[in-house]
Amino acid sequence: MAGLGRASAMIAAGTLVSRVTGLLRSVALVAAIGGFGKASDAFGIANQLPNYVFQVLSAGLITAVLVPQIVKWSARDDGGKAHLSKLFTLGTVVLFAVTLIATVAAPWLVRLMGANWPEYQVALATAFAYWCLPQVFFYGMFALIGETLNARRVFGPYAWAPIVNNVVTIVGFGAFILIFGGERSAVDQWDSTTIAVMGAITTFGIVAQTVVLVFFWRRTGLSLRPDFGWRGLGLGEVRNLAGWSFGMLLVGLVVSTVQQRVISGASGDNASAMVWFNAWLVFMLPYSIIVMSIGTPYFTQLSEHASAGRDKEVRADIGRSIRTLGVLIVIAAAALMVAAVPASRIFTGSEEEAVAAGPVLIGFLVGLVPLAVQFVVQRTFYAYGDTRTPFFFTVFQAAIAIGLALLMPYVASLGFLTATIALSQSLSSLAQVILATWLLRRRLGPLGMVENVWALIRFTLAAIPAGAVALVVYILNGGNDGWMAAAGVSGIPGKLLAAVGTGVLGVVAVVVYVAILALFRAPELRTATGLVRRLVGR
Repeated sequence: MAGLGRASAMIAAGTLVSRVTGLLRSVALVAAIGGFGKASDAFGIANQLPNYVFQVLSAGLITAVLVPQIVKWSARDDGGKAHLSKLFTLGTVVLFAVTLIATVAAPWLVRLMGANWPEYQVALATAFAYWCLPQVFFYGMFALIGETLNARRVFGPYAWAPIVNNVVTIVGFGAFILIFGGERSAVDQWDSTTIAVMGAITTFGIVAQTVVLVFFWRRTGLSLRPDFGWRGLGLGEVRNLAGWSFGMLLVGLVVSTVQQRVISGASGDNASAMVWFNAWLVFMLPYSIIVMSIGTPYFTQLSEHASAGRDKEVRADIGRSIRTLGVLIVIAAAALMVAAVPASRIFTGSEEEAVAAGPVLIGFLVGLVPLAVQFVVQRTFYAYGDTRTPFFFTVFQAAIAIGLALLMPYVASLGFLTATIALSQSLSSLAQVILATWLLRRRLGPLGMVENVWALIRFTLAAIPAGAVALVVYILNGGNDGWMAAAGVSGIPGKLLAAVGTGVLGVVAVVVYVAILALFRAPELRTATGLVRRLVGR
């Protein structure tokens, strides 16, 4: 466990710095292109297209196939060198092919996402996409190298390398603003030069983080070489695993496409694509710091137990990780819900835009706890080399998400359309984790989920009054009309005030939450506080 603690500390520190600099990157991006507007949404979609592929490859094909295989191959005499050489060669070829196909298909992909956009907005997004889609290859290589490092228990570099991307792009966006000016949210403010510069900045950041990660490869102790002799790789098994993962890729892309097609109808004066992506970034901050930093080392240990057939230890890993993640993630969701408008103000141009964007963030946050549990359950299937079952419960989630997304335009106004679709995404995630847990129980037997669910309920009951106290503090400071969501006070920028306000509300909520858990002597509190102390100390 000490090793897991050190790994969690390394990942948590890197993830925290990465996410904070990522937030600064988004602030710089919004300063350059705006948070609301047709040009902002055009760039948001174009820059997100490679991310859609990366997210599924990272969570599906690479995590589902690569990490368990490396854990198994590492026990061989050569440490898995021969098989990894073949796998990396194959992965490079596949990534290049996918990137080429995606780039050629850029006009079609943009039209899929921006179904309700005028032709001039589609043309701008397509021009951006040609510059952004080559990122797919470097995202994929970054994930291949990073997950290999994690599987070989070199946990830090994968969490720290994205900081390079953030720093490069922050500097680039700053230079862009100095040369061309900022707040370019209108389509007619863009020409071929500005499009090329903005696209090159974002893509070069991804290239830089991948190159930096390569320098840490020697710590794996592996020396790979190109090997196109894939017969000895066991492609039958890998193909079956990868086939279901690519199926998940297609399902995820269909969901994202439907959601963005619906959201595109609100582009312009209402919260739309750019607000969606920025709200998702804020939503992912606690998820990445808490779930990924603690969960990733657990997944490596869980994979080892699963590979050795120690199902009892796997069940213990599941329960321990859910309760450990839950005690921290519940209060994070509650605090951010209260601070939704100040947090949104950081990524918008005015307090009015922040008020419009806040409900989108709240919609996502409803699904934060289910997503944390889903992380544990889904990766348990991956640890057993099962990508088929996750495919089916992902299809189940997708069907619900798509159905709700198509329904929302009939029940929500344009001003709340994006927020209701974010909420529908969270509700579909809740349904997914219920089904996934049931399926996992059928495979492993009783998981002790009654105890885990009761723990999450207790955490929620403690978080409700904590959030209420933070809300009172927000109201006493003027609420949406106060300094936490203001355009600026006495020369202090509004975004800085919003960041401070978000921090104040978060601290208030956490203090009350901890006091309540301590009053009722919640056993998980000692585990969580001990973990936090160890993370901070390390």
